[in-house]
This record gives sequence, C-alpha cells and structure tokens, in this order.
Amino acid sequence: MEKNYDPQAIERRWYQHWEQTGGFASRGAGTPYCILLPPPNVTGTLHMGHAFQQTLMDTLIRYHRMRGERVLWQGGMDHAGIATQKIVENQLAVEGKTRHDLGREKFIARVWQWKQESGSVIGRQMRRIGVSLDWSRERFTMDAGLSAAVCKVFVEWYRAGLLYRGKRLVHWDPVLQTAVSDLEVNNEERDGHLWFIRYPGADGSEGVVVATTRPETMLGDVAVAAHPEDARYKKLIGKKLKLPLTGREIPVIADESVDKEFGTGAVKITPAHDFNDYKLGERHSLEPLNIFTLDARLNENVPAAYRELDRFAARKRVLADLESQGWLVETRKHKLTIPVSQRSDAVIEPMLTDQWFLDLTSKKGRKAITEPALNAVQNGDIKFVPENWATTYTQWLENIQDWCVSRQLWWGHRIPAWYDEAGNIFVGEDQADAIKHGNKKPVGRLTQDEDVLDTWFSSALWPFSTLGWPANGPVKNERGLIVADWSKDQQFLPSAVLITAFDIIFFWVARMVMATKYFTKRVPFREVYINAIVRDAEGQKMSKSKGNTIDPLDLMDGIGLDALVKKSTETLLIPQVRQKVEKRIRRDYPQGIPAVGADALRFTFAALATYGRTINFDLKRCEGYRNFCTKLWNATRFVLMNSEGYSAHGELPLKTPAEHWIVNKLEHLLINIEGRIKAYRFDLLAQDLYEFTWNDYCDWFIELSKPALNGDDCAAADSTRHTLLYVLETLLRALHPIIPFITEELWQQVAPKLGKTGQSVSLESYPQFKRRLANPSVATGDIERLIGAIIQIRSIRSQMNLSPSLNVPLLVEDKGTDPHIWQRVGAMLKALARLESLRVLQPGETSPPAATAVLDQATFMIPLQGLIDVPAEIVRLGKQLDKLRQERARTQAKLGNAAFMNGAPAEVVSATQARVRELDDELARLQEQLNRLRTLE
Repeated sequence: MEKNYDPQAIERRWYQHWEQTGGFASRGAGTPYCILLPPPNVTGTLHMGHAFQQTLMDTLIRYHRMRGERVLWQGGMDHAGIATQKIVENQLAVEGKTRHDLGREKFIARVWQWKQESGSVIGRQMRRIGVSLDWSRERFTMDAGLSAAVCKVFVEWYRAGLLYRGKRLVHWDPVLQTAVSDLEVNNEERDGHLWFIRYPGADGSEGVVVATTRPETMLGDVAVAAHPEDARYKKLIGKKLKLPLTGREIPVIADESVDKEFGTGAVKITPAHDFNDYKLGERHSLEPLNIFTLDARLNENVPAAYRELDRFAARKRVLADLESQGWLVETRKHKLTIPVSQRSDAVIEPMLTDQWFLDLTSKKGRKAITEPALNAVQNGDIKFVPENWATTYTQWLENIQDWCVSRQLWWGHRIPAWYDEAGNIFVGEDQADAIKHGNKKPVGRLTQDEDVLDTWFSSALWPFSTLGWPANGPVKNERGLIVADWSKDQQFLPSAVLITAFDIIFFWVARMVMATKYFTKRVPFREVYINAIVRDAEGQKMSKSKGNTIDPLDLMDGIGLDALVKKSTETLLIPQVRQKVEKRIRRDYPQGIPAVGADALRFTFAALATYGRTINFDLKRCEGYRNFCTKLWNATRFVLMNSEGYSAHGELPLKTPAEHWIVNKLEHLLINIEGRIKAYRFDLLAQDLYEFTWNDYCDWFIELSKPALNGDDCAAADSTRHTLLYVLETLLRALHPIIPFITEELWQQVAPKLGKTGQSVSLESYPQFKRRLANPSVATGDIERLIGAIIQIRSIRSQMNLSPSLNVPLLVEDKGTDPHIWQRVGAMLKALARLESLRVLQPGETSPPAATAVLDQATFMIPLQGLIDVPAEIVRLGKQLDKLRQERARTQAKLGNAAFMNGAPAEVVSATQARVRELDDELARLQEQLNRLRTLE
C-alpha cells in the first residue's frame, strides 16, 4: 500500500474498472429492486443537489446489489425542451440568425447535433461521484422508444375524452413566447407601487377608487368588484362605471372573493390577464378582453395611443395620462410578488391562448386519473418518507387544476394532432391513423399542430416507458443495443423507491402516479423518499449571486483560490455583485477548496441526510470525513503490516477478550444497519459506521491488539491477526455502498489474506448478522471497563500535565461486585495506559495523596509525589487561570456593550456568547486541578 491516502489516485481507476467489467448491469435471479433516476436535463451540470440525491440512491443500489437482489438503477436524460431550445437559439443569435431562418426541420437537426456534442457532460460528472447506473440501459426522453410511448399516451387519452383543446389563461413567457409550468416560475419579492385610480360613474357620479399594482392592464378591465357585505359599495352594485382612457362602460359586481382590507376594498377585474380575475369572470360570465400580443405589447383592443407599446412602456404612458386627466388619486410604495421565468428572466404574463389540457377535474377526469392517484397513497400502496409529505401530495390532488400540456416550442415531442381547413381536429399516431379515427372526413389539406408537449408529459411516463412500454419486444437504441424489453422488465414495476425533492411532488411525482396507474394499473413505486434541499453552512439558499455555491467536482478534486474566484464570477454581469461575490469567496476559502475526494463528499452527504426539509453543508465536515478515510487507510496499513506472511484459515478463533469485544460490536453494527436502510436514515447509518470504524476498530481494537501481537502467545497473536483481518474485511463491505472507491482499493488487498478473491467488492455479499458469540457479556464487559479505565487515566495525565510516555504507578479502589476484573485485564491496562505498577487497594487501606478519577464504583489514583514539581505546577496553573479570567472579562464586556449587541451580526454575537461558556468550563476544570494539587503541598 501507498503510505498516504490519495483519492485522486484511485477513484477514476476503479470507476473505469467497474464500468468496463459490467459491474452495474442487472443480473441474477434475486428479488427485483429498482430505482428510477430523476432524469437530469441534458443541458445540466452536476450541482450539490444532484450529488446529494445521487449519493443516497447509489448507497441503496450498491447495498441491495450486494444483498443478491436483481438490481436495476434506470438512468437517462431529459430533453429539457425550453432550456435546450434556448441554448441553441442563443448560439444562432451569435451568428446573427434565428430559428425561423433555419426552419423547423433544420433547427431540430441543429439541436440534435448540439445534444450529441455537449449534452452528456453531466453523465461524465455523475461517473466522477461514483454512481453505479446501468449505463447500457440509458434512455433519453426524445429517443425513438420513449417518443412512441408519448405519442400512444396522448392518442389514448384523447380518444378517451381526457385531452381537449381550448382557450385558457396560462403562465406566458413573452421572451420565449411559450406557456410555462408553475415549476418554471420564480415568485420574487420586489419593491413596487400601489396606484389608486378613480373610475367615474357612468351617470356622472364620483364612482369608485380602485387600487392596482399593474395600471396598464386597466385597459382590459371588464368590471369592478366589491365584497357583497362591504357597506361602502352596496348601493353601487349593478351600476356602471366609465373606464378612464377608453370610455368603455363596465359594471360594478359583488363577489365574496374580494378582500375588503386590500386597497380601497374595490378591485378592477381583468380576466384575460390575472388568474384570480379569470376565475371571478367565469363565475359572473364576464367576457375576457385580451390586450397583449404574444411578446407583451399592447394590441388592437386598446386605444390607438397605446398600441404596439411594450407593457412597461405602456404603464408609464397610462400613468402619465391618468395623472394629466385627474384620475390618478394616490401612489404608495408597495412590496409585491412578481412571477419571473426561470429560463428567460422575463416577467411572466397571464395570457389567454389556445392550449391542450389534460382533464383532471371533471367527473370523468377525476375518476379516470386523479382519484386513482389519490387512492394509491391513501390506501398505502405508495408511502412517503417522511410521511408528512403524503399530506402535501393529497392536498394538491384534491385541489388540482387541468394540466396545460402544450408548449409553443420546436424542440420536444410534437403534438400528434392535425387540423383541416375547417378547423376540425384529427388525432392519431400518424396522419393516416388520425384520419382513420376521425369523426368526419377532412376538409381540404391537413396541417399538424405546431406545438410540442410539456417536458413533464414525457417525464410522467418514465416509470414504464423506460422499461420498454408499449413495445411488445426488445427496444434498441441508435447503436442497435437492447436497452429495454417490457415483457421481461415489467418485473421492475413498481420500483422500490423514488428519491426526489419536495418541490416536484406536484409536477413529477403525482403525474407519474397518474400516468402509470392509468396505463399499467400499477403504482410506479412503493415508497417516495423526499430528500432535503442543500443549503450553505449558514442555512442560506445557494446562489451564484451570493457566492455561496460549491461545485461538487471542485470539492472532489480541489481548486485554487484565484481559479475559484474566476469560475464563480465570470458569468456575473453586475460589477457590484461580482465584487461582493469575490469578497465572500476570499473570506470563506482563503486557501481555495482542498481536494477531499468523492468518498469524503459522499460520506458527508449521508451524514447530513436527516428527515429535515433542508441541510446546511459545511466544508469543514467534508474535510472531517476526508480524515475519516485517511484513518481507515492507515488502519488497513497497520493490519497488513502486522499480517505479512500470514493467511487466515478456518473459523474465527477468538482467543482474547478484545476479539470477543470487537466481534460483538460488529454484530450489533450489522443489526442496526438493516434498520437504518429500511427507514432511509442515512444520517444514522453514517453515524453508526463512523463510530464503529473510528472509535471501536481504528482506535480501540487496534490498540487492544498490540499486547497480543507483541506478546509471547503465538496462538493469541495469530487469532488477533485473523480477527483484525476478518473485522476489517467485513467493515469494508459494510462501508462500500457509501464510500465505494477507498473500500474497493482496500478490500482488494485485505480479502486475499482471508482466502477471498473477487472482481469487485461491489459484487460480494453484504455482511449479515451471524451471532458468532454465544455469551459475550463477560469478555466484552471486561473490555468496556478496561477502555473506561484507560480514558480516566489519560484524563488524569492530561489534567496533571504528565507526559504521555511517562510510566506512572496506579492504585485502584473498587467497591463494585467484581473487583477481580483488574487482575484479568491488568496486563493490558499496564501496557496500554503506560503504568509502572498496578495495585488494587485492600478494603480499609488508606491511599496516599493522589490525582484521582472515578469510573462507576472504581477510583483510579496516581500518586503525584515525585512525579511533578507540585509548587511549580501550582504557580503555572495560577498564571493560566489569571490569563483566562482576563479573557473572560474582556469577552463578557462585549456582551454588556449595547453598541456591540445591536450592531454585530447575529452569528458574531452567538459566537461570543459561546466563547464565554467555553471559558467558564475551562476555568472550572483548571480550578479543580489546582485544588487537587494544593492537597499535595
């Protein structure tokens, strides 16, 4: 073995070995166990959320593969309609072209070209973190097989009367000029204004004052509404107002949805450009008036003075005209929530457009699609972990709206619908099939719908389309390799667990349940584990503009400070933001980011994976788990060096109490692991493995093994070597699902010592509890007491400033039921605690002045006379106490300073308070030590 642990030297080598030898392929005849990889965007790169989520999935996959189950981790990529089209359109813009210059066919060919050249970046990055996907079965939502599934689903739903086309209000991106889903909209809080505008009565009366944050939309108003119980407006209900700037007359109506406390209690109603107004308008049979073009300019439905103006330019002119004509009553500053497109940063505009919708709300739609998805969770066929997320799921389904499935893009699954010259709709898997199943003969030429389907439409089919549905036989990829076969692979449906984030429960999880239940009559998965969202060490959302994002690849491989600053700021266009980010990075990472390797990062993620909604990622913890890997590496070197020329044979002999103790500890660990995995308590799993590895094995058992290894009893020495190897090999297999690279490297060197040879530890069996000890209590109890005694003796040494290498006398007074224990463990205690002598006091015997420590009913005493210069030590401790008291006084003074308490950041105040508590503890410990020394004067 190399002396030092270097993750970069082993990780890429072992991943290449696993992939080349087919270690990730589905194999064997065991119980099927499947996980669906939430398909990352083909445009994407690996971020902290991906790395966290994929670490948890890979841990489960490796564990169940080692359990002998037939494992499938189904992976693939999503075509990411909007994001991908935007990237290629941006490339064309650099060339001075638009997609319309190329035409649809050539543009799509250009997108496929980009996908082949650059679309697999995230796949290479996923390999770097060690994900053991079956890459031979990788799917793409636009491949031929999945495209056929999408077409079949659309056609069947349409023919079942569940898909319809209609003019409805949708979230509209005026830059991309397409409808977008709620998931693609960020609701941002911004500073804005509330404008109060008078709408005069049509009869010449004063009329009503309304308040609005979007005055330009008043040109599309069709009514003013008030609450029916609002006394201020009861007499006006049913009367007409004259809409300023247009001269149109609009009614005053009553509706219980109006908030009497907002503004003046009277609100303008613009059904064509506000979702709440649209619903209100439907209740009152109000005809929506659309005033915007698709690029958010004012159209022909407004007075000529405002036509063709951008909506924000129109706002300024409307306000100026209202003020000049005396209709603008007041302007107030107002915080408001603005919907912003994630893809273009444009402000979203509610827009009435012709779209395709999946019926989820009518009696027919609910019975066919919505209710089966609800029942699947309510009857326990699907369980959420943590279970509180089931409430989120059911509440959304109980209040669901019809799903807008169409998008005004070119990249994506084109809607299989054709229109004749009379506007009749024909739907089929191709044009001939559409005509065959049409209700009438087409009038004139047929034209296919220009729109494509929402990306989430194809993603909803992921649980069964990736397994080969609806094909009857094997499905091949573009290289002619079989990637799925529904006749065989449906054994993986339902999959065991879906691991995903809570923010797509609505958009993906629920829709997969809907589609899978409808088309296969099965649930898509048995359990849904909702993983937490990764935030920075201070609990803030990670954002490039904050400078608190971390690239997981930089954590694994390291990056220097200057390179990190350049990488983090090169896409930031605002100088002030760029400077702020650079300042933060130089503060948080003055030496750059050290390389910790994939294993340390994975262990960090596992240790942080609680049931909470968020986790705070701290780089220091990551560095701590790098030290854990180093500890395991060094322990393995020790075992191998002490086993040179030795090969273990036969059953585990267990000659010494220490061997009994560590095997008993190992068996308890293996019992716990199974429960942790079943409950998805990755944090507790990591904690159990960490404590056993670091404390029980690396620290204590290795130390407890030294007396036997260095002693004269050859049988005890060989037995100890055997147990060192046995426990280490078992531990490497137990650790492998979380930290696969280092465990593979070490297992390949340890296993041969036990007569084991294998292609990979990942293909070995996961260790199971065997109960190797019939009655371990006496031996293990002795070792627990021995360890406790060593800890207490080392504490005395530390407190009394005694050199760790100094051999000291020890007296023991034990009033417990088994004082003979110190005879049984005496030799080990003397060797490991560096004792000059060990004597158990007889009952009634008086002990000399000594430094003491207590463990249960045993008192350990080290007579200090002659070991230290007591007067000099008293002087030293006195000076140290004085120094700490002065520091405490200065620190406490800060907390008594009002300027500090009011002006310092909360984390600084908290750290100062914590320091006072630390100083109090240290002062108490030193004072006790000083008092003990004074008894020796």
